[in-house]
Amino acid sequence: MRAEFQQDLDDLEAELQGEGSIVLRSLRGALNALETQDVELADEVIAFDDEVDDRYHGLEKRIEQLIARQTPVATDLRLVLAVLHSNMHLERIGDQCVTIAKLTKLTSHLETKRSLIAGFEEMGSRAEEMLRVALEAFANRDVDAARSLSELDELIDRGNRDVTKQVLGLAGQPGMQEWGMRMIVVSRCLERIGDNAVDIGEQTEYLVTGEFTEFTDASHPEGRAH
Repeated sequence: MRAEFQQDLDDLEAELQGEGSIVLRSLRGALNALETQDVELADEVIAFDDEVDDRYHGLEKRIEQLIARQTPVATDLRLVLAVLHSNMHLERIGDQCVTIAKLTKLTSHLETKRSLIAGFEEMGSRAEEMLRVALEAFANRDVDAARSLSELDELIDRGNRDVTKQVLGLAGQPGMQEWGMRMIVVSRCLERIGDNAVDIGEQTEYLVTGEFTEFTDASHPEGRAH
């Protein structure tokens, strides 16, 4: 009976990692579409979200069934809850990728500022790195790697602040205002992707230690924990 239960737990983790791989592909697609103003690729990212949603709902359903059937306790319960919360954060990242793709479509006919686009590629690459680190830390139960996400997240937050300053500087340039305002939303999406990667890292620490603590970063004020 225990062997069957352990297999169920292993399957939950495997499904979470599989969903993470799909979300990473979606993020890279959204970034490439933004950089090249590729509307067709943006459409693919938007359509691809159905698979992310299917995996999210499927994993959620399996967790519900496992809890009802096995009533996990102690360490097993922590794992189930950590997978449940991480599943939610992956789904949110998928939604943020869709938002970036939709904004790419909306602005494809507008003049762009290449320096800002390059900045988004840098922010997005950091977000990709953070998500990979978060998923690997979860798989390896690596609390130190999970905690390193806060430092990486600060770099994305800094990029978001720089984007806002640059967009404000476009106010006097005719034809750039609409594109600039849309790009503030793109920047915010990338920042939120970083925050969600941090949240997955927090679930790793909870899984290992049994205590939930919010890591210190721009979205989580220092000293706040519960």
